[in-house]
Amino acid sequence: MVEQLQACPICQSQELTHFKTCQDYTVSQEKFDIVNCKSCGFKFTNPRPDEANVGQYYKSDAYISHSNTSKGIMAKLYHAVRKYTLQGKLSLINRLAAKKGKLLDVGCGTGMFIHCCQEAGWNVKGIEPDPDAGKFAKELNKVPIESQILGSYTNEQFDVITMWHVLEHVHQLNETANWLNQRLTKDGHLIIAVPNYESKDAQIYQEQWAAYDVPRHLYHFSQKSIKHLMANHGFQLVETLPMKFDSFYVSMLSTKYQTGSINYLKAFFDGLKSNSWASSNQQNYSSLIYVFKKQ
Repeated sequence: MVEQLQACPICQSQELTHFKTCQDYTVSQEKFDIVNCKSCGFKFTNPRPDEANVGQYYKSDAYISHSNTSKGIMAKLYHAVRKYTLQGKLSLINRLAAKKGKLLDVGCGTGMFIHCCQEAGWNVKGIEPDPDAGKFAKELNKVPIESQILGSYTNEQFDVITMWHVLEHVHQLNETANWLNQRLTKDGHLIIAVPNYESKDAQIYQEQWAAYDVPRHLYHFSQKSIKHLMANHGFQLVETLPMKFDSFYVSMLSTKYQTGSINYLKAFFDGLKSNSWASSNQQNYSSLIYVFKKQ
């Protein structure tokens, strides 16, 4: 079943116009519309599968983050890069926090990030809706892994909450933002990473830009729109950081969507071009990490 939003989730305006029509290249091959809010500029997939039925659009081995397979060149590259980026994420939270306290990773996948943090002395917990990935994360870390965001950890607060490429998947956007505010300590940090459709690689690949990833990606953020959303729920942006590897990964998938096979050389140079362009264009990298604190 599908549902159609009548108003923008951020500003509640009902003035919505067509932005792009993109194809689901990963699972269904169906096409989905992305609309633009004329009032605030936010873009979101509309109509979209409802929460009860969206699971069928995740049934693909292409979601490498939910498995530990190393089959295929893409998976091998993903895991090689992950070893490096995990250390970068750990360094970020260690820099932000005064002490190693309680950390919650929302959308923890197979739990590799919280495992890295746990080994470094953090008290970790997770949330993962995919039952197979969540089971693996629980066995790996021997810590609670909840399956739903809303309603979980209601009597707890955390010094750091992370969402690595998760917020764009969440149906109940405003309710989740409120929940995050309630779960974060007064001086805690909320870290959110999402794709950025204002990047150069998005301009290069247009409708075939892999990070549109309809219909799994329900929302498509710019720096302005995520700041607006989180400000509505009592957060202030304190830092924005690039995820430079994403331009290469997204470009590889995008070339596959264009021609049916990955053009590694084109993807490499498009990734370089995107990162170089972003360095002098308001840090509009393919994906961005946003660090928030409570207002």
